[in-house]
Amino acid sequence: MTLRVAVLAFDRISPFHLSVPCVVFGEARPELADIVFHVCAEHPGMLTSSVGVGLSVAHGLDVLSAADMVIVPSWADLDNPPSPALSQALRAAHARGARLVGLCLGAYALAWTGLLDGRRATTHWAYADDFATRFPRVGLSPDVLYLDEGDIVTSAGTAAGLDCCLHLLRQHIGMARANQVARRLVVAPQRQGGQAQFIEQPLPQPGGDARLGGLIDWVRAHLDQPHSLDSLAERALMGRRTLTRRFHRLTGMTVGEWLLSERLSQAQHLLESSDRTVEAVAALVGFATGASLRQHFRQRFGVSPQQWRQTFRVCDDSGAAQQPPQRLVWD
Repeated sequence: MTLRVAVLAFDRISPFHLSVPCVVFGEARPELADIVFHVCAEHPGMLTSSVGVGLSVAHGLDVLSAADMVIVPSWADLDNPPSPALSQALRAAHARGARLVGLCLGAYALAWTGLLDGRRATTHWAYADDFATRFPRVGLSPDVLYLDEGDIVTSAGTAAGLDCCLHLLRQHIGMARANQVARRLVVAPQRQGGQAQFIEQPLPQPGGDARLGGLIDWVRAHLDQPHSLDSLAERALMGRRTLTRRFHRLTGMTVGEWLLSERLSQAQHLLESSDRTVEAVAALVGFATGASLRQHFRQRFGVSPQQWRQTFRVCDDSGAAQQPPQRLVWD
């Protein structure tokens, strides 16, 4: 299924911010063959950049009228909202059913249109107070990497834009092929959106970090086993409250939230890469029953495990399930 992606450029744009969606969606590679990608601008032609390099953009806002996804990779002037023409183009694309994505300060551009009113959103942590003051009707979540509200997605700053774009790509082409893109970019193939942004704060003690990192690696290797806060605290040689505090500092999630996300992520991987039944997958990743996996899977992804498999299953020429490259584990 073809995905038409349009990325908005503008005068004084940061080349890095513009490059993020370009390297994820716009490269001419086999895994991206069904993506039609355009960079557009309100005023096509030569644009300036934040570092003095000129950019030549061929397409205008008419590209937005046919796009399935419109990405605003940043915003140059926080005191100036999008022009009436651009605001109308963004609202029209959204009304037509396009998915709108505001990366980093691109959330400002979406907020100026009113499309974020009554919704949750995020942006770069350093601008969180300013954003909250300007847009009180938006439910700001300043501590996460990205927020997927379905038809509108926002991300935190800089590298979090890569996480957000890989998350969106994964939904279109599946985990195995999206991980190929991540490997090419030498970035973590999957960081959950709820993970905390890297906010300036004192670094935790190395011993505590190493202990918690070892616990996380061990749990990932033993997802089939039952885990509780008490059992994990005992294994980490920590109290419940200490484990909870350190775990949230490292991941931005509670232990239970992280464990559910890891189990669902591994379930996706097994559904794509093997012929195991849903019940067998459930047992391997730690769900008590196939019904429990189905319930959580549908709540998180909006489809059943079987529908996910039919969409993203990786097969060889004979039609048999093919094992994709090993999924990397990142601290």
